[in-house]
Amino acid sequence: MDFALNDEQREFKDHCRKFAREVIRPAAPKHDAEESTPWEVVAEARRWGLHGLDHLQRMGSDPDGQIGVIYAEEMHWGCAGIALAISGSSLAAAGIAASGTPEQIAQWVPQCFGTDEEIKMGAYAVTEPQAGSDVKSLRTTAKLDGDEWVLNGTKVFITNGGIADVIVVVATVDPELGHRGQASFILPKGTPGLRKGKKETKIGIRASDTSEVILEDCRIPVDNLLGGMDKLNKKLERARSGQKSGPSNALATFEMTRPVVGASALGIAQASYEWTLEYLDRQTVEDGKPALQEQRIQQVLADVATEIEAARLLVQRASWMGRSGKPMTGGQGSMSKLKAGDVTMWATTTLMDLVGPYAQSTDCPLEKWFRDAKIYQIFEGTAQVQRLVVSRMQAQLYRERLAEAAEIVKDAAATNGSAPSAAPAAA
Repeated sequence: MDFALNDEQREFKDHCRKFAREVIRPAAPKHDAEESTPWEVVAEARRWGLHGLDHLQRMGSDPDGQIGVIYAEEMHWGCAGIALAISGSSLAAAGIAASGTPEQIAQWVPQCFGTDEEIKMGAYAVTEPQAGSDVKSLRTTAKLDGDEWVLNGTKVFITNGGIADVIVVVATVDPELGHRGQASFILPKGTPGLRKGKKETKIGIRASDTSEVILEDCRIPVDNLLGGMDKLNKKLERARSGQKSGPSNALATFEMTRPVVGASALGIAQASYEWTLEYLDRQTVEDGKPALQEQRIQQVLADVATEIEAARLLVQRASWMGRSGKPMTGGQGSMSKLKAGDVTMWATTTLMDLVGPYAQSTDCPLEKWFRDAKIYQIFEGTAQVQRLVVSRMQAQLYRERLAEAAEIVKDAAATNGSAPSAAPAAA
């Protein structure tokens, strides 16, 4: 077991921090104030090797699963809204990679990023007005009409929804089957019946486009069904016959990205902590003693540093487990996102209290980081939903261990030729 970053990971971390400091932060105030898409920063990220297919392949080939979470934390250290604008296409690409055929992946993933000459964006459309984290309640429908699918519904709070060139839409094919009757579809920009709805004005992550996606008798070729018709028909047959199946495509995609979302939140927390240290290092308390020597302040800063580090370890572990194929049977992916989001919201609030009245001023960076932090308790599964996921998975794990213990007792009794005693209450 080795908790240290290797030379490549440290070099990559330094590269991302340099980009965040020199490119992202200078552009952040303008795009935060104007709620504008930072196209020039996205283009610059591509020149730095931090956007596009080559970057995606580098993250995908990392055997330890740490490049992705390092990238997310350092870019969000610069600005959460701009970082999401740069990386938002990756969620659409992940959805295509998780569900698509090799031919679909080769065709559509590059179109989520574009080229050096023409930057493109992708979007992953799941959330609906009455179905946020509860993907079983999606009302957007997809009906087969000859050799075309016809989609109807409204998606809300979609990252890149108003500017995307490729949108992956999760829709219900058979409402009676719940999430097992859903499928994912690819909708390129300009598809008849596809239009942009309201662009949201948000408290934070304001440089990231968040918009409605409206589908009105939206027709797409049958080939735009991710995974193809054979795969969908087999899935529906299993569901109708009562056979067990894995999680929905949407849930599987989110499970892959939860540690990255956790790392993104921690970038905000780390930025807030570092700035507060620097700020307090220049301040004195009433008796003229440096603020950083004040025991009360030291206690608070120690708690913040400890919570950030604990959350980071959960994120790193979950990302490593995902890349190594280790089953997250205890809800480790959800734990990492839950802990990081809660820590970031708590840390920014706590540090603002420590700094005092200046923290509420828009001249103080903490004000923006506080606004950016809240979304990480909400999107890609709220904190409450993550708690439900963790508790249910822990309960299932407990039941499995209890059953294993009962089998051990039974086997031992059979070997000894005696009647088995009561199974232990816990493994």
